[in-house]
Amino acid sequence: MQSKFFGTDGIRGRVGEFPMTPEFVMKLGWAAGKVLGADGTSEVLIGKDTRASGYMLESAFEAGLSAAGVGIALVGPLPTPAVAYLASTFRANAGVVISASHNPYYDNGIKFFSGQGAKISDEQQQAIEALLQQALANGIDCVPSEQLGKARRIEDAAGRYIEYCKGTFPAGLSLRGLKIVVDSANGAAYKVAAKVYEELGAKVISIHDQPDGMNINAGCGATDLKSLVEAVVAQGADVGIALDGDADRIMMVDALGEVVDGDQILYLLAKDARAQGYTGGVVGTQMSNLGLELALKELGVEFLRAKVGDRYVSEQLRESGWRLGGENSGHILLLDHGSTGDAIIASLQVLKLMSTESPPLPLHALTGKMQRYPQTLINVGYSLVSGSDPLGQPQVQTTLQQIETELASIGRVLLRKSGTEPLIRVMVEAVDAAVARQAAVRLAAVIEQI
Repeated sequence: MQSKFFGTDGIRGRVGEFPMTPEFVMKLGWAAGKVLGADGTSEVLIGKDTRASGYMLESAFEAGLSAAGVGIALVGPLPTPAVAYLASTFRANAGVVISASHNPYYDNGIKFFSGQGAKISDEQQQAIEALLQQALANGIDCVPSEQLGKARRIEDAAGRYIEYCKGTFPAGLSLRGLKIVVDSANGAAYKVAAKVYEELGAKVISIHDQPDGMNINAGCGATDLKSLVEAVVAQGADVGIALDGDADRIMMVDALGEVVDGDQILYLLAKDARAQGYTGGVVGTQMSNLGLELALKELGVEFLRAKVGDRYVSEQLRESGWRLGGENSGHILLLDHGSTGDAIIASLQVLKLMSTESPPLPLHALTGKMQRYPQTLINVGYSLVSGSDPLGQPQVQTTLQQIETELASIGRVLLRKSGTEPLIRVMVEAVDAAVARQAAVRLAAVIEQI
């Protein structure tokens, strides 16, 4: 069933414009409360990132939950995976994150986790949407005053999450001897990320850790690595770690200033897991580099591609019974350590590999076995108002078929709509970088003319 409001990662949009308005979010909170357990004893845990709009949307969502008779536990700015973890440890009915992840400050969104810390089920999502449609048409009701949900603030939430992250790192190892530059993207991990590495013994240089409500993801974080590369080289650091705005995505930089993306991180972790006796496979996505697939094949590790989005990677992992998956954008799922992508925990597993010897191993020495095939990715905006599907237009399909024929066995093409923004993602991968670039530009130009 196609959702009207939910994308691949909850509901997202520009603040002040439908659906990211206080009225809509209040009604969403009411609908979610009704579905997730308005039984008089239920509670939903709410976290957020550092966007200024988070205060407004948090209050609106809280009002809707209260009207439905659901209690609220507030944890303030914390990474998305922290909310998933805390929802489980506090035995909440659900966890809610108010964040637009890697998007600019003027966007925001709502995403849901079950009481077990996983994404809510399709059935729950559909039930919430059905009640939301009802609320948008007819308004909401309110339980009697004595049944209204009450709010409380969890004061030690950050400390609990820091200890949880540290618990995923081997007790016999430390990060002593490592100099790490950490870019928190002025986002949800600005208070916790550096502390995790410091408490494990690393020397940490923290950048982009001064959020002002509008500088989240602005020229920093996992989507813009320039300043991290510069800082790693200038400081003579061993490694750089970049998180996105809600800290569920990670990118890394080695001591030479070279970027290590999600595919390379996934390869490193799969290689280590295999050496430790893991017999399962790895789930990537349609965007995963061909080099990852070939490198895993050489290790004897089975590889499957899911649709783009960590939700789909997680579903494929559950279906296959495997424990390791991710996206080249930096969502890494380690189901032995958590139920959702967690940038800090993923980084600790890489740092563990670097710390097994003294002095620590260079990151580029670990990633050298995987060859990345050149990829060109172009984002093309399209109008949501027109209602037309750019990918279904004859001229787009004709050009796509021509390029696929030309590339044949030397590359591949992927066209898809973003699940979070009004964008068409044009990705071309080929043995030759110039060939990939030319094909992507050609296809993007056709889409732009629609």
